Amino acid sequence: AGAGGRRYAPLRDEAVKLFNSLQQLEAEREPAPLMQGVLQTCLDLPPLVDEVYCQLVKQTTEPPAPGAQGDLRYWQLLTCMSCTFVPSAPVLRFLRAHLDRTESRCPSSEMAKYAGFIRAALGKTRGRQCVPSLEEILVLARRQEMVCTVHCPGAAACRVAISSHTTAAEVARELVSRLGLSQSPNLFALYEQSRLREQPVGSATLLADVLTRFE
Repeated sequence: AGAGGRRYAPLRDEAVKLFNSLQQLEAEREPAPLMQGVLQTCLDLPPLVDEVYCQLVKQTTEPPAPGAQGDLRYWQLLTCMSCTFVPSAPVLRFLRAHLDRTESRCPSSEMAKYAGFIRAALGKTRGRQCVPSLEEILVLARRQEMVCTVHCPGAAACRVAISSHTTAAEVARELVSRLGLSQSPNLFALYEQSRLREQPVGSATLLADVLTRFE
């Protein structure tokens, strides 16, 4: 069983299910939930991470219609994967060669822009506690940042742009600077509040994971 009591078949069967999900991606009217399902399966069953990376490289190599909606959806899922999981060393080398080849053959194309974004993400990804939220998936599909609202005591709510790699400590430092508190002797931290509890957010925690929990 995986997160939330989700039950899985043997790895071989789950790999076939993932392949079928990828085949549906091109025609899916709302692809974000399907992408999130693929990511969740990989989070719960880590041996499948390399499998999905390899399948996505295959799907984005010499596609029938480069740059068409179906092709770009595979690139979008590859983008989400790169912000969530780091593949094994051999698959990482294989993936980077694919990114280099895409940028070389299709400069200035949407595929090349995704390739550059993915390369940069792989250099920052350290593993996630949660898969990207649906909002994060939609933002990543556009290669953009999310906007996080932080409520500060004695001040108006602050909106902060974050990426999939932004930590709580980085946001806290930005807010301290923005509010003119850099010389304050106090320590500052972020808190996560729900209807049931309030708890501090660890300095190394990714804000994107916190937002997924809220979703």
